[in-house]
Amino acid sequence: MKPSVSRRLSFLLLGLTLLFGALFGTKYYQVQRMAAEAAVAPPPTTVSAARVQTERWQPYLSAIGSLVASQGVDVSNEIEGQVKAIHLESGQHVERGDLLLELDDSVDRAELTGLIAERRLAQVEFQRVAELYKKRSVARSEYDQAQAKLQNAQAHVASQQALIAKKTIRAPFSGLLGIRRVDLGQYLASGSPIVSLQSLDPLYVDFSLPERDLAVLYSGQKVTFQVPAYPKRTFDGEVSAIDSRIDETTRNIQVRATVENKHGLLRPGMFAEVQIELPTQQNVLTLPSTAITYNPYGDSVFVVEDRQGQLLVEPRWVKTGKTRHGRVAIEQGLEAGERVVTAGQLKLRKGQRVRIDNSVNLNQSVSGP
Repeated sequence: MKPSVSRRLSFLLLGLTLLFGALFGTKYYQVQRMAAEAAVAPPPTTVSAARVQTERWQPYLSAIGSLVASQGVDVSNEIEGQVKAIHLESGQHVERGDLLLELDDSVDRAELTGLIAERRLAQVEFQRVAELYKKRSVARSEYDQAQAKLQNAQAHVASQQALIAKKTIRAPFSGLLGIRRVDLGQYLASGSPIVSLQSLDPLYVDFSLPERDLAVLYSGQKVTFQVPAYPKRTFDGEVSAIDSRIDETTRNIQVRATVENKHGLLRPGMFAEVQIELPTQQNVLTLPSTAITYNPYGDSVFVVEDRQGQLLVEPRWVKTGKTRHGRVAIEQGLEAGERVVTAGQLKLRKGQRVRIDNSVNLNQSVSGP
């Protein structure tokens, strides 16, 4: 029995030895294979890159403003009455003095006829008394009464004529009419809005700036601005007025610029992003805005460095400034001529090899302001 048990134990130990040997051998093979794969460098990542450039930027102040008509009113009636005739069309261009609307004046004209007759009678009576006064046939007081009666009749006629004239509404200045707000036969109380009238050339751009900028503002200063209706177009103007006081609540000063509008593209009330050019120019370091990775804790770029013939990337923190036409001013962190990755940043890590190919569209989405 003993030799049989010993033989079984030997077979068991041999089987365990072979099993563990196989496991350790497999593991060793896997470790060696992974080490061999790690020894082979991964292929470089394709990116786009650009060099830091030095540019001359015209410094400017930025502000938010609104377009205002040089002359603009809601045309209204001073005298109440019923609309007899409408001579305007919505959106029509009118000249100063053009007839816009007439109110019914038939009763007023009838009263005017009676007043004219009274004036004529007063005129005849005054002439008769005047002849007698020359001959000393009447007293001075009678002459004065006749003269006063004539003047009173003349005043009544003039007053009635003025009343009738106010029932004829005319354009106070040349400009563009808005949408008509009245209809034929409608009764208008005094002061009822009839139509908006705006003079569109020139226009004003009103905006405000902090009081610290007062020292660099002057009349005739060049102003450029953009409006949402024409996002790819820039309009020019110049400062025409600077307010005489600083607002005590906001500590801002109100500024007005004048802009030509010959083609009528602009309208009063438009929102405007205004830039006011300053007299000096600045040399600034710039990069394409796609090169910047914006984060809550700071902005960074990947700088491309040539190390023994290999292009490697290193992350670097930068301080950014203003943005113009797709380029960002770099205030700290880079020097002119350094090469920076402009697309492909999300695939990169410190020390990674890269290959630059600016002809490839990487469709890189970089978060930014």
